[in-house]
Amino acid sequence: MSAAQENGKVVMKLADALDKLAKLEQANKLPEADDLARRMLAAMPEHPHILQLAGIVAYRSGRVQEAIERMEKSQALAPDVALYPRNICEIYRGAGRLDDALAAAKRAIELSPEDSRSYFNCALIHYERLELDEAVAVSDKAIALDPEFAEAHFEKAEALLLGGKLKEGWDSYEWRFKLKQAEGMLPKTEKPQWDGQPLAPGKLLIIGDQGFGDCIQFGRYIPWAAMLAPQPIIACSGELLPLLSQLPHIGKVVTRWDDAGDYDAYIPLSGLPRLAGTTTENIPPSGYLAAKPALVEEWRARLDRLAPKGKKRIALVWAGRPTHKNDKKRSLKLSQFAPLFARDDVVILTVQKGDQIAQAGGYFGRAPLVNLGPEIEDFLDTMAILQHVDRLVTIDTSVAHIAGASNVPTSIVLPYAPDWRWLLHREDTPWYPNMRLYRQRVPFQWDDVIARVAADL
Repeated sequence: MSAAQENGKVVMKLADALDKLAKLEQANKLPEADDLARRMLAAMPEHPHILQLAGIVAYRSGRVQEAIERMEKSQALAPDVALYPRNICEIYRGAGRLDDALAAAKRAIELSPEDSRSYFNCALIHYERLELDEAVAVSDKAIALDPEFAEAHFEKAEALLLGGKLKEGWDSYEWRFKLKQAEGMLPKTEKPQWDGQPLAPGKLLIIGDQGFGDCIQFGRYIPWAAMLAPQPIIACSGELLPLLSQLPHIGKVVTRWDDAGDYDAYIPLSGLPRLAGTTTENIPPSGYLAAKPALVEEWRARLDRLAPKGKKRIALVWAGRPTHKNDKKRSLKLSQFAPLFARDDVVILTVQKGDQIAQAGGYFGRAPLVNLGPEIEDFLDTMAILQHVDRLVTIDTSVAHIAGASNVPTSIVLPYAPDWRWLLHREDTPWYPNMRLYRQRVPFQWDDVIARVAADL
């Protein structure tokens, strides 16, 4: 075999190994991908693409600094490959290194000005930096290159909405149903999406799309829709059924498409604000949900037994669903609320659900803590408990919306670049007058936020 043939064989083997590594990462087989990446790096420690893929695997495995080191080395070895700064700008963004992220994103655009994905990544970074005009402008460049780029349309929508430009943002917000994660949210039907024109009773299907918090927030629009299409059918998850069924003028509430019956048009619940022409000045009032009186009395008796007398009752939620796309930005650890726990005039009532309840077992603080999480069966229990607290302190999660919709005094802690609904530069929100917003002043830094919450109780 000639040297050229031998070299060709090595190149083919390397290509096969790189392809296998990429496929393992894409299939979420991270331990296998990690093992292969380490073996490949041991054999070829200076190969830029091995370093690049190994960095992605390290990042997805939670080893952020190792990922950055590998990908920076990859970029140094091949400084003119546009893919490398395009990838690392997202790693920098996730690590909160927003200056480095923006520089890398601009380098990717410089190297590949026809790559719509590079512009999209740059728009994400501008959003994180609260440079909203820039986020919209760069999203528009991505869309000009790829008019069907759903993620770029949606990023433009979020930047417009966060900036308070609701009327302009709602149209771009409609692109959310073309996102990959939206598959299955809407029924497979030939029926049209509702345009706001009057319909006969029982002929409109309103779909509780997106997360629990979104559905609770936008539930206030169902009575408005019912004025135009009486007795609408509501399709939602079982968890939301006891909440949304409280709303007036609705028809039946179902949890399966097959039970929706014969409707003439459908509308996602999150599409109603657009149809209603929502601005920051005409949002329907909160107070549209109420706790069940029997549950309120039941929890009154329990809390009178469990909570020390003479102290302010502060309900607390510190973590959200780990699968949420922005959970790393919004969730904290229980221990980070130490300034709250140092007060001797409060009792902490945890209304946290999920695996993070376990953190209560390691609680240490001056304030007594009553862990209610294991006893909470559903949203109705949570709402009933909140009727007996002086204030809820929470991250941006569904419990915040339950409190807001039922007029419970609430302090919500928000990341530097929050979800669009919380708008910018304000301590209040037109969605929930009973709520006070506490924002990060520096990305990923919570100490000052929690200190302000504790001082204001």
